[in-house]
Amino acid sequence: MSHSLKDQLLGLGFKPAPKTERRPDKAPHPPGKPARGKTVERTGHSGKPKPKPKPKQSQEEIDLARAFALRTQQEKREREMAEQAKQAAALQKKISKEQVGKLLEGGILNVADADIARHFSYGGKIKRIYVTAAQLAALNAGELGVVQFNGRYCLTTRENTLAVRELLPSLVALYCDGNEESLPEGYDDPKYQVPDDLIW
Repeated sequence: MSHSLKDQLLGLGFKPAPKTERRPDKAPHPPGKPARGKTVERTGHSGKPKPKPKPKQSQEEIDLARAFALRTQQEKREREMAEQAKQAAALQKKISKEQVGKLLEGGILNVADADIARHFSYGGKIKRIYVTAAQLAALNAGELGVVQFNGRYCLTTRENTLAVRELLPSLVALYCDGNEESLPEGYDDPKYQVPDDLIW
């Protein structure tokens, strides 16, 4: 019973395991000889690797690249010009608003205790301003106008309204000068006319 397991297995007919040869440790390669399987880039006299030559482009590719560069430059110029125009328009609008503010200075005729609401369409919505009876008649006759300035509807004289119309037409909210939009056909019948002094 002193036989080892290995001896018992050999006695039963098992073959011994083949011995593997050990490979020696890789020795460093001498300088100047490249290692197997590795490619070394050729170097010039300075010891730096040579750049790989670029494949030559066809004339069509060169023309396409040039056209693309020209188009990119043109788009950049157009964007710059549009931005400059936008800034110039914003500056002009700011100057015009300052002039409107000076025009309206002391020329606002709104009365704090006015109780008649005059409705009008401005910016696609129905707006209103409170006026006195005398102001309502003058407003409907075109002697007064309404200017929207700094979020407020200001009742002002005809002269101021026309001056604001010259500077910034979009600020004139209401001015009855007889050039209002005509009514659709059939609404010019007197039975559809709304009196100017109607309060609603």
